[in-house]
Amino acid sequence: MAKTDKYRNLSTQEVESLTKNGCSCGDWDKIRVKDGFDPSRCLNVIFSGNITLGIFNEPFIDESGISIQSGIMNARLHNCNIGSNVIINNIGDYIANYNIEDKVVIKNCGKIRTEGISSFGNGTSVNVLNETGGRSVKIWDRLSAHEAYIIALYRHRKKAVSKIEEMVDDYSVNHSSGTGTIGQNSRIFNSINIRNVKFGPSSLIEGAITLNEGSVNSCGADPVFIGPGVIMEHFIICSGSKVTEATLIDKCFIGQGCVLAKHYSAENSLFFANCGGYHGEACSIFAGPYTVTHHKSTLLIAGIFSFMNAGSGSNQSNHMYKLGPIHQGIMERGSKTTSNSYLLWPARIGPYTLIMGRHYKNMDTSSFPFSYLIESNDESILVPGINLRSVGTIRDAQKWPVRDMRKDPLKIDQVNFNLLSPYTIRKMFEGREILRKLKSDSPFGTVSYTYNNMKITGPSLERGIGLYQKGINKFLGNSLIKRLEGCEFTTNRELQQHLVSEHSHGTGEWVDLAGLIAPKKDVDELLDNVEKGKIASLEALSGAFTELHNSYYEWEWTWACERIEEESGIRVNNFTANDVIGIIEKWEKSVVELDNLLYEDARKEFTLSSMTGFGIDGGDEVKKLDFEQVRGEFESNSVVAAIKEHIKIKTALGDELIQRMRRIH
Repeated sequence: MAKTDKYRNLSTQEVESLTKNGCSCGDWDKIRVKDGFDPSRCLNVIFSGNITLGIFNEPFIDESGISIQSGIMNARLHNCNIGSNVIINNIGDYIANYNIEDKVVIKNCGKIRTEGISSFGNGTSVNVLNETGGRSVKIWDRLSAHEAYIIALYRHRKKAVSKIEEMVDDYSVNHSSGTGTIGQNSRIFNSINIRNVKFGPSSLIEGAITLNEGSVNSCGADPVFIGPGVIMEHFIICSGSKVTEATLIDKCFIGQGCVLAKHYSAENSLFFANCGGYHGEACSIFAGPYTVTHHKSTLLIAGIFSFMNAGSGSNQSNHMYKLGPIHQGIMERGSKTTSNSYLLWPARIGPYTLIMGRHYKNMDTSSFPFSYLIESNDESILVPGINLRSVGTIRDAQKWPVRDMRKDPLKIDQVNFNLLSPYTIRKMFEGREILRKLKSDSPFGTVSYTYNNMKITGPSLERGIGLYQKGINKFLGNSLIKRLEGCEFTTNRELQQHLVSEHSHGTGEWVDLAGLIAPKKDVDELLDNVEKGKIASLEALSGAFTELHNSYYEWEWTWACERIEEESGIRVNNFTANDVIGIIEKWEKSVVELDNLLYEDARKEFTLSSMTGFGIDGGDEVKKLDFEQVRGEFESNSVVAAIKEHIKIKTALGDELIQRMRRIH
């Protein structure tokens, strides 16, 4: 807000003019105005408390081209600072204790006020994952998915979590005030009840019923929209997000680029970058980046999700009717549920797993990424690795970066989109060894195996070992090619020196901090620094997460280098060109085989049976023609074309490296 020394008292003539226009004030000396103030722009206004008024000399032009003169009409204002070229019209009750910045439009609203001292949603405790509060997260304006992940799930690091919570408490106190703000260029229309809400620049609020105790962290580059029928209490919503169509929100953090609409209901939940919730219900969920649910009958409860799509009627149970709703579920990144799926918590589902059917036993598939979990005759059937050959998985991976809705130059969440990473490949190693051990520990000719309350058929086990090996070969080959990209060597010694990693960062286990993939050792070191006071502010913590994210590709090689040595049995400082050629040949074979599996999976979408319902009044030829008009031809499909191009590019890439290696002597 402008400094008070830029304002002056009203003149006698201005007071007379205001009075003639139906305005009133108990003490006109408490009103201060800018030079150029035009009293004719205030009609039927009741002023009380300390008031500052700007200049009203420019109109507002709406989307339809209608020009509306700035000024204040039919309103009651108490303790308000009003910027220049503001429009305030038809306030049914009053506006109290607000700084209203330049070019704000407020029309046809009921009551907008700040009562007492408010932190505007900062510091609100959200009972995520555990409804009874055992994993509560205190929200603040720029809460990241990674910070929330640490607070909710690293309770074993009690001191670090406590230090971060203290930082949030300090932030909340420092940002508390008895005066709210409505940022410049914001518009608030037809909204009934607004209490203790802070609005960032360019906020658009239209038809909200209740907004209570919250922050609307809009910005000019990426405005926030809150639409008709919405009720939101104890909340923070970040730039680029939309909440509309009678959605109900209580004790929630809504990150950047999210959409919650069509009567969605959420309480005690966290939603991070690019989440979407429509029709259904969320209770105590941690919705990591790209968690999406579209259907009325879908309930997500007491679970952590990311890159997840929930089918209609998806449900989970966190309640055994003994000690209350204390159970939680973990669905690692990229998992999906089909229609009417059910999971009994506690359970842990591995990354990129498709859940089909209803599962009434507690299970852990975390060592089996890219799997199907199917229910058959009340049994849970695990099909390991089968999603590696699913074209749907590849389509998902392609669409996530494209669907990043965040336009704010400041990205709060650091998102790694890689399907294959040290995080998922480590699990492939684990899954491969578990499957091998199940096979070796069972009698010859065993037709099915049991693991963690799940059944694995013999053919599925064999296929899973093969698919995981292909995935491992693909990742290790990718990393090796990237490492040697654009490098010419004349001797094996030069090659060896280039392959050796320069540092130790990246060794050991990697974790997924709700979108950010990083070495566990470095995450532990970050938390050590929090405990020691080396990271002493929320800004420094955010910077540390950004550094982890930006170091991914550099550290990935350290991890891949270790795995290459394990798989080949040769230290990289003893590698020869022939050793590299052997790995690249395996890589090329695995890449082409996986792509061919994807190609054949895509072809299923173009079989005659898939054309059922097309060509409604004709035979097979009409059906085929109708299908092609709607869905296109198989070979011209964008995903199919991308697979074919991928085979071509990767083959050429492998051949080029092999030729380079053959020049070494």
